[in-house]
Amino acid sequence: MANVKPKKHLGQHFLKDENIAFKIVEALKNEQQLPVLEIGPGTGVLTKYLIAQEGVELYALDVDKESIEYLKSNYPSNADQFLFQDYLKYDVPFEKFNVIGNFPYNISSQLFFKIWDDRDKVEEVVCMIQKEVADRICATHGNKTYGILSVLLQAFYDIEYLFKVAPGVFNPPPKVQSAVIRLKRNSVSKLSCDEKLFKRVVKAGFGKRRKTLRNALKDLNLSESVNALDVLNQRAEQLSVQEFISLTEKIS
Repeated sequence: MANVKPKKHLGQHFLKDENIAFKIVEALKNEQQLPVLEIGPGTGVLTKYLIAQEGVELYALDVDKESIEYLKSNYPSNADQFLFQDYLKYDVPFEKFNVIGNFPYNISSQLFFKIWDDRDKVEEVVCMIQKEVADRICATHGNKTYGILSVLLQAFYDIEYLFKVAPGVFNPPPKVQSAVIRLKRNSVSKLSCDEKLFKRVVKAGFGKRRKTLRNALKDLNLSESVNALDVLNQRAEQLSVQEFISLTEKIS
């Protein structure tokens, strides 16, 4: 079968640098030897290194049928592990698993929200994403790039910014810089607050990030005692993850 063509509507930019592909795969520690889910394998630039690793139970998911057929024809003995599936809609059948991939840039934020939903299952993530999104996820409070994903993901994961990747190593080259990050599940199994409410508070706070939290959280119908809290004079980007957790406790 001929090579897979990158499709603009799927946000595909295929990595063609073998050295970077190898570095990404090596960055996944997988200390517990868990099943690995590769999201958006494309032409299999990471897949071939993952398959070559001893004892790795790999499953590659793609919404591009051409990509899945290409992988099946090139790696016939692993054909059952290539799934024509959308991770955003996929109910992963494993109790715990790791995630790796060159995430399609147009849905990378959605993928991270799904990873957050799967936080009790996803132990480790290594991914290449748009540098701007990587900066946001790794940002700390008091920083302009700090946002919803920073708070939600940092509540449950230790996050490392690994390295930057230039546009020239892709086909076609994206108009943006890229970066590789690693998320490793921390020791927090449950937050000390209502986790659904925590997500609502964080999203509402950053939804109107230029306003004080008192204004941004108006729709949550805060009680008088909560409304009087000094912390509500601040903007969302000024609060640490722990302060968001404490605020959620007080609201609930």
